[in-house]
Amino acid sequence: VYIRKHPLEIPPPSEKDWLKDDEEDFFLQDPDQMLDVLPQPSRMINKLVMLVFENAMEIIERRETFQEAQKVKVQATKCFPTAEFQVTGRANCLAVSGKYIFVGLSMGLAVFQVSDCKQVCAWDAAKTEVCAIHASDLGNEHHALLAVDEMGLVWLFCFHKDSFLLIKNLNEVEDISKRSTCVEAVLSQGGDYAGFPNAGNTEAWLEIYRLPKDSWLKERENSPGSAAGLAFREKRSSQASPILRLTLSLLQESPVSVNKADAKLSPPVLLLKVKPPKPITGSIFKSPLDALMKVDDGSVFGLGHNHLIKDSQWEQQEAIFCRTYQEYLEAEDESKDEIPRHAAFHFLLPSRILQVGPEIKLQPAVPAGISVHWDGSHNLCLYSFNRPLKEKVDADLKPDVVWPCAAPIAFSAVSSCCRYLALACEDATITIWDKHLGYPMTVTALLEEHVIRSMHFL
Repeated sequence: VYIRKHPLEIPPPSEKDWLKDDEEDFFLQDPDQMLDVLPQPSRMINKLVMLVFENAMEIIERRETFQEAQKVKVQATKCFPTAEFQVTGRANCLAVSGKYIFVGLSMGLAVFQVSDCKQVCAWDAAKTEVCAIHASDLGNEHHALLAVDEMGLVWLFCFHKDSFLLIKNLNEVEDISKRSTCVEAVLSQGGDYAGFPNAGNTEAWLEIYRLPKDSWLKERENSPGSAAGLAFREKRSSQASPILRLTLSLLQESPVSVNKADAKLSPPVLLLKVKPPKPITGSIFKSPLDALMKVDDGSVFGLGHNHLIKDSQWEQQEAIFCRTYQEYLEAEDESKDEIPRHAAFHFLLPSRILQVGPEIKLQPAVPAGISVHWDGSHNLCLYSFNRPLKEKVDADLKPDVVWPCAAPIAFSAVSSCCRYLALACEDATITIWDKHLGYPMTVTALLEEHVIRSMHFL
């Protein structure tokens, strides 16, 4: 028999048991409701007004929070044009060097002064459109100018005061069938070196020139007409041509350029001719001894060509791989390995990466080598400018240093101080290298769906 231990008690009433629908009992819960409530439809109107008021307060609070967050952020300075000048034709590119602004036009070049916004002179002897331009101050009011036209030809100029002097067309050949094209040229800081990638019908290569700027300055000082240059055409205000306004300096009348006599300067010296690395194929060595004879001292990584793997072994490994992972491989047409057509390169200042002998004295501000990577390549190749005199320029140059990466290099950038190098690979991994010490500072991996197209140091 079940016997209750405690006596039966009546539980106290709770609010949830009250009749909420009964409006007469509201005063028991809220003393303010002792007053009479508004009758309908005034009560409905009051609810709608309160709802509109609450929504408006939420919007106001949200906007105030956003404004306070914007005040904390650094506001970008808005720059407005203070002056403008006009050019004949279409302006494609700009370059600033010293107190001059060089403009690449649809028909030649033009130079403007930064101080008074006046046009100094123009050049259109070749009747060609300039698509890219680089300038560097050589000192003593001389400037080196590197321009690329619409046909892919590279023009090297020396500008002094009020005249252009064409030094050389770097990639022009007599046989038009052997002509190579260039898209972008690079001029080192200080104007000591110039380089540009070339692409022909069947091959591609990179050319690096040493510019004898000290000889140019002496030759210009010793020449009777220090302002000598190519023929200039006379600028007349009555010419009917399209005018493009640039927001850089005041609108000025085009000055009249006079025809000047030709002068000659020392041509640049071809220092390096770098070709893309050959694809890795089967071993050509008959014995391990033959392979060891081709190996260097072993102090640096190579490009992987000196190995003992036969073609049959490559084919066997590829067949095993395809058979094992056939369900994961996409059905694509087999494409033969093509020669890379584009090279990205940067000039390198003296550092511990490029080792030179103690008898060679390097200047801290003058480049000592270049870094090059080709399309689809895993390797960053470094070449030194201090090479043996007996070595031929057209020879198949081997890199002095090779930095292998886990994925093909997609893009690279160099800081303004030329110390840090950023490499972005196709697997969305960014590595920052300290070129002076030769080790990576940081590695950042982005999401796989991101594709890196460009990078810049701030």
